[in-house]
Amino acid sequence: MTVEGVRPVRLPPRWFIRAAWVVHRALYRVSGGRFGLSRPKATSFGMMRLRTVGRRSGQPRVAIVGYLEDGPNLVTLAMNGWADAEPAWWLNLQAHPETVVELTDGSRAVRGRRAESDERIRLWAKWSELSDNYDAWAAMRSGKTTAVVVLEPRSSATDTNPRGLDHATSS
Repeated sequence: MTVEGVRPVRLPPRWFIRAAWVVHRALYRVSGGRFGLSRPKATSFGMMRLRTVGRRSGQPRVAIVGYLEDGPNLVTLAMNGWADAEPAWWLNLQAHPETVVELTDGSRAVRGRRAESDERIRLWAKWSELSDNYDAWAAMRSGKTTAVVVLEPRSSATDTNPRGLDHATSS
């Protein structure tokens, strides 16, 4: 796809992207959590497990997503492999913003929200430092704006296992 001012890029076939997600989750599960999560580096994003509550089912859900750090906040993109549909974890997080993430150094209680205005521009630029392709990938989403999601730490007073999130195991 070519968008004015954005160089064309290619993505692997959708089946390959979905298979990679399945393999990643399986690697995490089989290794007992030793593999699959990572901290962000200067040249790459990290990987975390994001626990959500299904917006319709009320059941615990888990997704492994990339993230960057922005001070005490964690920042991810609601991109669903650059498909048009919003990722389920983002729809769930909008319905139930208080949640838990698992990082290499343990769990953290967070509250999710969409970055807006200047904050979104600044955080999108941080992601774009990792690859020149983010604008082109985002342009493939039929004109939909990719949400930049900020996960802010919650105080220990609100860390009381929201909706059974400590026991979420499925995706």
